[in-house]
Amino acid sequence: MNELQAIILGIIQGLTEFLPISSTGHLYLARHLFGLDEAGLFLDTMLHIGTLFAVLAVYGDDVLKILQKPFSRLTGLLVIGTVPAVVVGLLLEDFFEEISRTGVTVGYEFLLTGAVLWMADRWKNRGGKSLKGMSYGDALFIGCFQAAAIMPALSRSGLTIAASLFRRINREEAARFSFLLSLPAIGGGVVLQGAKLFTGENRETIGLFPLLLGSFFSAVFGYFAVRWMIGILKKKSLKGFAVYVWILGVFILAAQALGIF
Repeated sequence: MNELQAIILGIIQGLTEFLPISSTGHLYLARHLFGLDEAGLFLDTMLHIGTLFAVLAVYGDDVLKILQKPFSRLTGLLVIGTVPAVVVGLLLEDFFEEISRTGVTVGYEFLLTGAVLWMADRWKNRGGKSLKGMSYGDALFIGCFQAAAIMPALSRSGLTIAASLFRRINREEAARFSFLLSLPAIGGGVVLQGAKLFTGENRETIGLFPLLLGSFFSAVFGYFAVRWMIGILKKKSLKGFAVYVWILGVFILAAQALGIF
């Protein structure tokens, strides 16, 4: 991976991680075009380092409160919301590695993401609960959606925001919980996959400097994407994102049928 490819991949990761259109699905397309298919889940996960910093920049006050009161109710909600993804990720790591590399399910997952977003848009004005009113059952429900989003083109932010709306959490708080929930999920993945860089695996394919460069651009564009998504949830519809991923899903399925991907 050269520096220009790293920058492009970082920008894609930063923008698409927090918009409900699946960063991993878009990275699969970009990796394929750049001939980096073998990097797979490792590259996708490591580019998430930048988006961790983006969330910290926007929700730093929340993170500071969690650190000051590690046994608070919000911490409990985040822990419970994280458990499903941890269990699924550890049990099926090899499976997710393979489908992330091959992209065989990506088209269908984009279509499913669009369907979830379309349904969630119909619920966006029904919620009145804040995080203080969330139950542990709400957190577990949202966490199960996050676990499903380990599939490459199921949008993590899209599914967790949708799940929050289904549980009648208000739109701004849905975004807040979704983005805070990304911290342990992404952080855990980075730790597990990061070990491969220092053991030599993927070092020749990726390289440390391009990886850091990509992560930097991921952080910058991720910050603006978080701000943008919060504004969209406050005032606008999610249906435009649903239509976009539907079109993308149909295109990918057609391309795969023709042997292009």
